Amino acid sequence: MTNQEKSGGRVQLLGYGACALAGGLWGTGFYFGRLAMNEMSVEYMVLYRFLFACLGMLPLLIMNRVRLTRSEMRLLLISAAFGIPIQFLMQFHGLARTTVSHASLMVGSMPVLLAAAAAVFAHERLDWIGWTALVGSTVGAALIVLGGHRGPAAHGQPTLTGDLMVVASLCTALAWILLSKKLMLTHSPPVVTAYTIAAGTVMLAIWILGPLVTKPWLPNNSQPMPFTHISMTVWVALAISGLACTATTTLLWNWGIHHVPASRAGVFLNIEPALGSYLGVKLLGEHLGPFAWVGGGLILAAAVTLTTRGHEPEPAVILE
Repeated sequence: MTNQEKSGGRVQLLGYGACALAGGLWGTGFYFGRLAMNEMSVEYMVLYRFLFACLGMLPLLIMNRVRLTRSEMRLLLISAAFGIPIQFLMQFHGLARTTVSHASLMVGSMPVLLAAAAAVFAHERLDWIGWTALVGSTVGAALIVLGGHRGPAAHGQPTLTGDLMVVASLCTALAWILLSKKLMLTHSPPVVTAYTIAAGTVMLAIWILGPLVTKPWLPNNSQPMPFTHISMTVWVALAISGLACTATTTLLWNWGIHHVPASRAGVFLNIEPALGSYLGVKLLGEHLGPFAWVGGGLILAAAVTLTTRGHEPEPAVILE
């Protein structure tokens, strides 16, 4: 084996490690979000999370000054709107109405959504195994939703509304991925990531703090930004959510899929729902009913099937 082959093997191993670490850190996102939501609203929790994420992206923003064309700027702003305020506010408002375990299992359908995007946008043909996996994942998501309550949200109980909001946020995330991929054709993934997070955080701040700023002239029910009464536990949870679960994970993932086959790296996305549901059950005392166990198993099985088959098209190509 030549030195070049050995070097390539080490880089590939590091690439798999980066994707695995990203999947693991993503799996803790709902747990830390739930801790923070015990002391503040969804809006302020998401805003603080992305303020910390911007701190993590600051070196990239300082070292990489890029000039975007008018069309690229428009694409960046649309991508940031879908990816940050729309996706995360919808997702965590869904989490407020369901459990960490249910929300995490629903996220397991993301690899399947990517495969569906391949069929729709890149005209990739799925064989019978692929279609079976898609149907199985859909059935699994339906079972998880059916396992929730249909009435008003009760403390520690999943609800139909919350589960469906998490699913809707995943569709928004898919739009974000598709739009960002176009920008990555002309700019590096870390730069696109940093600028998207920065732009999305500005949009979040305007949306959440705008009513507070205009309250003297336009009376509304906006609450002051929480600060002094936040416990150290929540500050730590917010910092981890922003720096580790958002900034670090995105950079690790984008670096990883540029050094390993993306169709293989996709299997590490399954760490997120598995770890997230485990944390919900073990640390928050949540309960998964039989429907949720069966549904989660179907989703994870479908995701593994679609991300480990050698002849499947790679997401890096699918999403261009």
